Amino acid sequence: MRARDLMSSPAETVRPWTSADEAAEILAERGFPALPVVDDDERLVGIVTQAELGRGRTPGQPRYGSPRPYHPGAIETTVGAVMTSPAAGMPPGADLADVCRELVDAKSQAMPIVDDSRVVGIVTRGDVVRVLARADTAIAADVRHRLEVYGGTGRWKVEVHEGIVRITDRYDDETDRDVATLLALAVPGVVGADQAGDGARR
Repeated sequence: MRARDLMSSPAETVRPWTSADEAAEILAERGFPALPVVDDDERLVGIVTQAELGRGRTPGQPRYGSPRPYHPGAIETTVGAVMTSPAAGMPPGADLADVCRELVDAKSQAMPIVDDSRVVGIVTRGDVVRVLARADTAIAADVRHRLEVYGGTGRWKVEVHEGIVRITDRYDDETDRDVATLLALAVPGVVGADQAGDGARR
């Protein structure tokens, strides 16, 4: 599975000069954990989280939905003042396993998906959890069905453990093994795929 198969697109984005209050309201309305920050050309320049926005909101600002009190002389903080920059982004073709690894390594709740630095979508930890929550048995059945449609019954052995698919091709055909891997990676819940021929373990 690739980032493009899971990302929300188009992604909700903000500008560096968007106020922290406005960005926080967007997060509250949409339920997102973070927002990509882009320039006028939609190129990724940063990412801002609820926690960062909370530190940058107007003093005394109530939660979203409550009346805004008046603060004489208060200056609203912008997203650019509190965002994390530079921000990591990954291409639409990135393997979901690599996206998961980057989210964990960066201790991030969301990964912007970029095409030539332009934000085209976003993948959140919640998106990943929903996909990974699919049972291995259901994934195996789906992969097995797709392989049987492609190459007939009785040819493929499919094992799945925590979203990682292991395919054994009794005919050990290199081209067909590559196609089988691509078919498996397109199945919801698959985070990686391995293959072997003629029952061999590699």
